[in-house]
Amino acid sequence: MFGILCIISYTFTGHAKVDSRPFKSKFLPKEKEAFFIVFKNMKSLFSKSLSGKNAAIAFTSFIVLLTALGVFFFEGSKKTVAITLNGEERVVKTHAATVKELLDELDVAADSKDYLHPKANNKVTDHLEVVWEQAKQVTIVKDNEKKTIWTTADSVAELLKEQNIVLNEHDKITPELSTAIQSKMNIGIHKAFRLSLVDGGKSQEVWSTSTTVADFLTQQGIKLTKLDRVEPSLNDTIKKSGKVNVIRVEKVTDVVEEPVDFAVITKKDDKLPKGKERTLTSGKRGLVSKQYEVTLENGKEVSRKLMSEQTVQEKKDKVVAVGTKETELQVSRGEETGTEYYVTATAYTAYCNGCSGRTATGFNLRANPNAKIIAVDPSVIPLGTKVYVEGYGYAVAADTGGAIKGHKIDLYMSSKSDAYRWGRKKVKIKILQ
Repeated sequence: MFGILCIISYTFTGHAKVDSRPFKSKFLPKEKEAFFIVFKNMKSLFSKSLSGKNAAIAFTSFIVLLTALGVFFFEGSKKTVAITLNGEERVVKTHAATVKELLDELDVAADSKDYLHPKANNKVTDHLEVVWEQAKQVTIVKDNEKKTIWTTADSVAELLKEQNIVLNEHDKITPELSTAIQSKMNIGIHKAFRLSLVDGGKSQEVWSTSTTVADFLTQQGIKLTKLDRVEPSLNDTIKKSGKVNVIRVEKVTDVVEEPVDFAVITKKDDKLPKGKERTLTSGKRGLVSKQYEVTLENGKEVSRKLMSEQTVQEKKDKVVAVGTKETELQVSRGEETGTEYYVTATAYTAYCNGCSGRTATGFNLRANPNAKIIAVDPSVIPLGTKVYVEGYGYAVAADTGGAIKGHKIDLYMSSKSDAYRWGRKKVKIKILQ
């Protein structure tokens, strides 16, 4: 303004008082030069006699000069500032006293969540560098826990570092770490955990970030057939340190040839002694082919279902003739001049414990309840010997017994009551010749 005062003084007094004090204008060198050129021309103009018309022109020129000098002075006093707004670099000139005033001039609505350097109350100096990054709202969903934050991070990776979130190689994040941060972005983080996977009976420890069994199997690249089973079910939620069991199920066809036993058919024959048997027709096994549907789980058979059956060879039943002719042992008195001696005699029946109903010589006691048979020690009385037993009658030595040793005999009785009634006696026997 001192320069303007000098011009005014010169205009109305005819000279400029510039020697009384130093010139303190902040004009740039070119601005100073322009000022002195205009000032010289104005001095020349006013040195001439002024007519009415020239006075008007001079006054107008004076006003223009004042305006130009004001503009030169205003622009020359601005400070140059380098500013970066959301990554966009600009160079501006400003009269703002603080960084906040500078942002207001640029219509930048800075918020406390934004990144600003230097701070808003910092004074603006020539060649100052200002950086402003607008914060973005981001939602982080970590294992179903939602958190909304404001951030000035450029990428997902920077955001995780900013939030002190550390991932391991098995964790899953969407979108990718290199993705640029956008306003109202959703970031999903699934922390991996260990669990046991049994596939077809083979067990292994794996990492998973899946929420359901179906997602987990897809993540592991495991494909199922229509018959396969999974425990727990596909829609169940995966549990930490849990177990997923994939049971491989398959159905196969098994063809087996199995033997068929022949039946034994008996026919009565009255020409054969009772108890005797004779084979009339030999038996022969048959052969049948059976087709089964076999269910396997993890390679092991768990069930078998017969689907079809076909006879390969017919069976041939065995036919046996069974004698029905009654045979009675006729013991004649014969000569009674044989040896006599005393023995201990007991009694037994055809239905005693361990008895088969047949004697040691094959005689059927059950078929001949009235027969007179005694059990003897063959070393004392040979089998087949006819004897007479006191109190019992004529009999044949046709049986043996484990307890019959030496001079002991066992008498066959048709009923238990008779056997009990006989008891144990010492009797005389006679060997018949």
